Amino acid sequence: MAYVNVPDNLPGIRGLLAFRPEITEPLRGFMEILMRGENTLTRGERELIAMYVSHKNDCLFCRRSHGATAEYYLQCDNDFIEAVNESVETSSLSDKMKILLTIAAKVQQGGKHVSNELIAKAKSIGITEFEIHDTVLIASAFCMFNRYVDGLDTWAPDDPEFYRKGVKERAEAGYSNYNPYR
Repeated sequence: MAYVNVPDNLPGIRGLLAFRPEITEPLRGFMEILMRGENTLTRGERELIAMYVSHKNDCLFCRRSHGATAEYYLQCDNDFIEAVNESVETSSLSDKMKILLTIAAKVQQGGKHVSNELIAKAKSIGITEFEIHDTVLIASAFCMFNRYVDGLDTWAPDDPEFYRKGVKERAEAGYSNYNPYR
């Protein structure tokens, strides 16, 4: 049971947004730009970053919901997602994504953990400043969202299929147009 009275026992951030509807539109607008706006990082890559940071933060709701969205966009399965969570370095990810997820993991530990050497390594393989910036911003945002969801002890279904249900609709509608209250 969440620490605040979320309407209709909605899970995760859905319930919290229903509890404070006045923050819904600004957060959804921010997420729409960050996760779906013009970018050289694909939507799937951005969802993968969100999922990975949520995994590192042990936030079940965000890990599973953004993992399901990453699966949809990347046309992969849960085995791929779990391989990334198990070991970025031994996964089948591109070198670019391995470095970006390493940067995201450093941000998750604390912003000062991102080093000059890591950024130089990223730039040396062609990762752009825009991609570095958005990786750090996604990682930072999901540290906040993970703490928001778990800090208020929201409900997170155990069944991975719960998160896959309706993922196509959510992915196609986007953050601004999707109705999170159902």
